Amino acid sequence: MTLPNNQPVALEDSDKAPLQMITFTLGDEIYGVDIMAVREIRVWSDTTSLPNSPEFVLGVINLRGVIVPVFDLRDRFGSGPTTPTKTHAVIIVAVDTRTIGILVDSVSDIIDLKNADVRPVPEMEFRQDSAYLVGLATANDQMISIISTDKLFHKQVVQIATESSEQLEAIPA
Repeated sequence: MTLPNNQPVALEDSDKAPLQMITFTLGDEIYGVDIMAVREIRVWSDTTSLPNSPEFVLGVINLRGVIVPVFDLRDRFGSGPTTPTKTHAVIIVAVDTRTIGILVDSVSDIIDLKNADVRPVPEMEFRQDSAYLVGLATANDQMISIISTDKLFHKQVVQIATESSEQLEAIPA
């Protein structure tokens, strides 16, 4: 996405309420996701591995009877796999009609952003995560990369993980 003269990215109409973001960390980087997509935040718990799933799919968890694939966001961004510990968190988000989990280092805060606070992502061919970003914002003197869950977990990626989890559900106990 390219906007001339560093114009704000239109995430919302300026007449509407501010956009609320949940911020989280991956290493030294701070990311944000629209709070309306977030269903809950959980502490890391072990997952059940799925055969033939992409390397960034850690496995699945049972969330009150719903099988939820958990994605390693660091690995999805091409920065290598995460070795999860009890200090990591899983953000459960809705993507279209599906529910997925995102493994992050820690959840930081809930922030309010105005449309004018969000700037376009500069075109950088060498950063894999920039393809999944909606914009950049500054809050509390920190740069926040705003993630598009729709771009990051497009239908084919989620479908592969979900189909694997549905096959797991079909196995009799």
